[in-house]
Amino acid sequence: MIFETPELREDEQDVLNLLAAEREQLRDRVAKPRRWGGTLRRVSFARAVQGSNSIEGYNASLDDVVAAVEGEPTLRADEETQHALAGYRDAMTYVLQIAGDERLEVDEGLLKSLHFMMIKYDLGKNPGQWRPGDFYVRNDESGEIVYQGPASEEVSKLIAEMLVELRRDDDPVLVKAAMAHLNLVLIHPFSDGNGRMARCLQTLLLARDRVLAPVFSSIEEFLGRNTEAYYGVLADVGAGAWHPERDARPWVRFCLRAHYMQIRTMLRRREEIEQLWNASVSLAEGNRLPERCAAAIMDAAYGLRIRRGSYQSSVEAVAGEEISEQTAGVLAEYTRWVEKSAGIAANEARFKTVDFALREIFRRDSVWHAARRASSEPAKAAPVATPAPAPGPRPAAATPPSLPPPAPREPRGSSDGGRV
Repeated sequence: MIFETPELREDEQDVLNLLAAEREQLRDRVAKPRRWGGTLRRVSFARAVQGSNSIEGYNASLDDVVAAVEGEPTLRADEETQHALAGYRDAMTYVLQIAGDERLEVDEGLLKSLHFMMIKYDLGKNPGQWRPGDFYVRNDESGEIVYQGPASEEVSKLIAEMLVELRRDDDPVLVKAAMAHLNLVLIHPFSDGNGRMARCLQTLLLARDRVLAPVFSSIEEFLGRNTEAYYGVLADVGAGAWHPERDARPWVRFCLRAHYMQIRTMLRRREEIEQLWNASVSLAEGNRLPERCAAAIMDAAYGLRIRRGSYQSSVEAVAGEEISEQTAGVLAEYTRWVEKSAGIAANEARFKTVDFALREIFRRDSVWHAARRASSEPAKAAPVATPAPAPGPRPAAATPPSLPPPAPREPRGSSDGGRV
């Protein structure tokens, strides 16, 4: 026996109808090709990876997560966190690839394969295999057992029952995905990584619905920002042990709220990123730089490091064009100067709003030109007044890089140790 889907009440059905309309609205707003659409997908994917891993204690900045997702070195993440990020990236990337396959069947082999991708960096955690023994979660301070999973010999049978339920078509996909998450995480079939696996499975089931692209279907970012509430509802429903007879309604209602909050976040972020893109294009054009430089300017506004590899990937995501290593190095110089002048790497938390980011990036632009004038005309250079910086430590001025003459203007184009 596994947890059963509760019969939906009228208010819960009303919420499902509201969510259906909201998902359609989000789909319409992100479906049309936009020059900034690649950045929205890229950052959304990174935030999902960041959120799911932070729940397990693998904390990393957005900049480090983006670097790990793109196979670049991280600055501050420790080795284990880097491995965890890379493993989850691999599993989620596979989910993105297979979600549209109409012949895809979610079976035991797929679950074990996804788990191996996530945990392959530590063979002691039995990646790709059901746990060999019983499972307990203990309170680190008191030593008290706070959750006990079903016996290991029951795992295969319970997972098989869960997979049968997934093949039923009589439940709304948001509810079906939530129940799969709940059953997998409380069955706890693996030695480690059960929470990540449950969240990954939920995202896969939502993506198969094909109303939204996988990166916009996930609620992992919300769960990462509301970890205490997430653990609380699981503890309430689980009641300390495997009790599938208990009511799963609190969990379903929690997930419906998570979907609503995440969709509203994505709708707002979509509007913000369009504003940021337009301002970044204006800034690039004002400096007689190709429009593709706007991709790196956007990264700088997000607090991301500007690296040659990341610049190439952001241009490919935004503009859909490939650039050479040499061109990437030259065109990234300007945005690296912007980044260095403002000390973005040390002050990511300063970017609270898009308006603030835009004010900062235009301020840095004036600092850039003042420094260039001073370096090219040292005898005639005069103090240049610049807008006051935002609150926070003012970084030391940096020497601007040597750039070639401006490019011609281009036309604009269309046993987990307590972890879940």
